Amino acid sequence: MKTSMTMVAATIAAVGLFIPSAHAQFGAAPAELELVRVQDDLYVIYNDFVPGNVTALITDEGVLLVDNKFEIDYDNIMAQLATVTDQPVRYVVNTHYHSDHSGSNVRMQALNAEVFAAENARAKMIEAGQPGLPNVAVEEHVRIYLGGKAVEVFLFGRAHTDGDVVVLFPEHRVLAAGDIFAFGEDTPELIDYAGGGSARAWPKTLDAALQLDFDTVVPGHGVVTTKQEMRNFRDETERLATLVREMIMQGRSRDEIEAMLRAEFNWADLHVQLGLDGLLAEMR
Repeated sequence: MKTSMTMVAATIAAVGLFIPSAHAQFGAAPAELELVRVQDDLYVIYNDFVPGNVTALITDEGVLLVDNKFEIDYDNIMAQLATVTDQPVRYVVNTHYHSDHSGSNVRMQALNAEVFAAENARAKMIEAGQPGLPNVAVEEHVRIYLGGKAVEVFLFGRAHTDGDVVVLFPEHRVLAAGDIFAFGEDTPELIDYAGGGSARAWPKTLDAALQLDFDTVVPGHGVVTTKQEMRNFRDETERLATLVREMIMQGRSRDEIEAMLRAEFNWADLHVQLGLDGLLAEMR
């Protein structure tokens, strides 16, 4: 079955990399948000399309967020949280550097929230001139305690970027996967080569994440789903890399490989422009 990897992929890339035309369209107006209860005191602030999902752990000692959308979405995020708690945001984990996942850092740091991200993600934010640099850099693993509950942050390797972390809520058996996994119609496997992403490494990174003990997944984009759907996505990342590698070995042209990606994985124009050359270089 074909995976939908459409213009959303390219749009998310463009937003994260600050391509002006896309940034003018996305992140220029607040998203319409919905608060979805996942389990007990764990919620997702969800919207269709971009920006990405926000996962919220609500405790009597404060709130921990995984990702925080664009800065323009800050007020709406806080309004959604106010419907279930009056506690402050204490911690934020950026799953990677793209601004649809880290754009509200400055506003939340102004409330004395501490922001965590991978060291590589922080470096990319510096390169891009993004505000709200994380206060705490994660190299492999960190455990955060809040309200008597543990939250575990893991960096397993390159995938969407070279600074993707996943966040495990062990008591809930829920994983916030960031953009190493997107789920549903019109959601991408986007390889951000400028951000250190890797089609070759992505399946192995997902394999490591899938070793964690969880049942439910909050994808970076798309609705809350199951571990099995994340396994299915992992298989598609491997299939994409394998097909491209085989076509290169057969001496197929760039145009032929592009046509395959469009037909098999629904790549669109901007997706091709942003990812194809990096993919071909990596697979050679």
